[in-house]
Amino acid sequence: MTTVAPASALAERRPKRADAARNFDALVAAGRAAFAESGSDASLEDIARRAGVGIGTLYRNFPTRDDLIETLYLGEVDALAASALEVASLEPWDALRAWLDRFVSYVGTKHALLDGLNRESSVLTQCRHIMLSAGEPLLSRAQQAGAVDPDITISDVVKLVSGVAAVASYDSPAQRERVLNLAINAIRR
Repeated sequence: MTTVAPASALAERRPKRADAARNFDALVAAGRAAFAESGSDASLEDIARRAGVGIGTLYRNFPTRDDLIETLYLGEVDALAASALEVASLEPWDALRAWLDRFVSYVGTKHALLDGLNRESSVLTQCRHIMLSAGEPLLSRAQQAGAVDPDITISDVVKLVSGVAAVASYDSPAQRERVLNLAINAIRR
């Protein structure tokens, strides 16, 4: 199944030596936290400091800002793909809904990361394919169970939920949740 690809791509980037792997993991965790707090303006120096390493160690692992962002993005897509497997045993609609809830969290992270990229990337294209492939079986099961309109594609669902989740002008988190529920329930039969 294609959900293995992001883990493999991320594993390929991770150093093999134990101390180097610890530094890599610390930089990834620090980068994730910094981008979550500061968005695309996160400072690489701050990320290195949070990870407890020097800036040279950051650049050895991630020669460019884009390399760090792509690695963080790979981790997010990997988690999203894994969550599709985790919810697959639920009833068809419940499984799709649970994955879409996780997808909403991913959308927030995605925007903070992608705002920082200066170009299109083959990694990002690969990640989009992996993400759609992870959600497709959940949608198909829900369609076969009669819970979702059979004419809807996973691309339709992802674009609908992404668009609603990305709107910045909600009056409150409760309104955002209400609108997201309306969007998700719109695909339900």
